[in-house]
Amino acid sequence: MMNTLVKGIHHITSLASDAQKNVDFYAGILGLRLVKKTINFDVPEIYHLYYGNEEGSPGTIMTFFPYPGVPQGRKGKGQLTVTSFSIPEHSIDYWIKRLDRFHIPYEKPEQRFSETVIYFEDPDGLGLELVANRWDRRLGFTYGKIPSQFAIKGFYGITLVEECYEKTANLLVDQMDHKFIAETENRFRYSASGKPGDFVDILCSPEALKGLSGYGTVHHVAFATETDITQLAAREKLLKFGLDVTPVLNREYFLSLYFREPGGVLFEIATVSPGFSVDEPLEHLGESLKLPPWEEPNRASIERVLPPIKLHLKKYVD
Repeated sequence: MMNTLVKGIHHITSLASDAQKNVDFYAGILGLRLVKKTINFDVPEIYHLYYGNEEGSPGTIMTFFPYPGVPQGRKGKGQLTVTSFSIPEHSIDYWIKRLDRFHIPYEKPEQRFSETVIYFEDPDGLGLELVANRWDRRLGFTYGKIPSQFAIKGFYGITLVEECYEKTANLLVDQMDHKFIAETENRFRYSASGKPGDFVDILCSPEALKGLSGYGTVHHVAFATETDITQLAAREKLLKFGLDVTPVLNREYFLSLYFREPGGVLFEIATVSPGFSVDEPLEHLGESLKLPPWEEPNRASIERVLPPIKLHLKKYVD
């Protein structure tokens, strides 16, 4: 529909402590594709690493700023506390064995709505889930180290921890084209598409401590919009709602604007285009360090500061 400005989740960006450890976990153990190796445009001595499916499609993109020396954060109220990945329905046993093999603690699988969910954390303590379901028709990505029938397909959804759910829910429904899907106990689910990849769960937890930023926490969640025109229309709608929205910023692979939702989580609206193939071919995504044009004159000094990182995929073969 032409009046649908927000299409679902685009990407999620988190803070990490160590770039190589981050690559080993997300590309090695989870098997996501490293689709872009670039820098934090605001802090060029820090990497910005992007993981996703083969093309880095919206709804699959997990990104990180690895900040050496940054303090550990605390998950809590006013944060996106759990990123959930979608896996095929009959792959739970495979992933349990894989987590065991690499000594990654996890919680006992549980049922939520009609899904089977496994909670675990990355090396920095970032909250993650694998959600086994039969509705996701997307193809999973694999470097060939994980059998394709078990590969992660992209996001399933996210969990926001809030003082109360009503104000955030109203923003999602009235201003961001989401619909109410379901609820169970203190969990309220919304989605723009109604499909895996776009579920936004609001966990009403007034007793939770306020979250603190640092490694092991999410910096922001981005929602997708089709074009720069729909992005500006969404911005105007949010401004009229009374939110403090940034101007549009060029992130090279998409255009971005940012604002905080009523509970304090940093939201972004990002365009689908131009995508990650704009500066390197699809078959070579993530292989070389890509800099925005204004930083190219500084490449030598930036490369001296950034620690070298490698894909150690042979260690993670099944």
